[in-house]
Amino acid sequence: MSSIPGNLHYTESHEWVKDNGDGTVTIGITDHAQQALGDVVFVELPEVGRSLDNGDEFGVIESVKAASDLYAPLAGDVVEINETLEEAPETINEAPYEGGWIIKLKLADSSALDDLLDTDAYTRHVEAEED
Repeated sequence: MSSIPGNLHYTESHEWVKDNGDGTVTIGITDHAQQALGDVVFVELPEVGRSLDNGDEFGVIESVKAASDLYAPLAGDVVEINETLEEAPETINEAPYEGGWIIKLKLADSSALDDLLDTDAYTRHVEAEED
């Protein structure tokens, strides 16, 4: 079973969301997702300032196995991208919840966090997928 930290929110499409407590969130892909992808070799990041609606495609993550679109789990404006990933995309494999974060968003509506999965619900989701 992959690592699932208890202090984050999750989506069924395997993104994690950290509430930064200041109206912004940090977004990345889960340990489960990076394991399924395999070695990450490229990440396409959005431009800072881009407005995203919930569900918008905002980038692509490519591995030795496949390419997957990245989707915004919440609406907001991109305020920061993880530029480290441009030179070292493997950081997502090495530290998906720390150095491997992908973007930071200024939320359009912070109450939307309540619509995401908590740790227990995400754990059940992953277990159901593995069955």
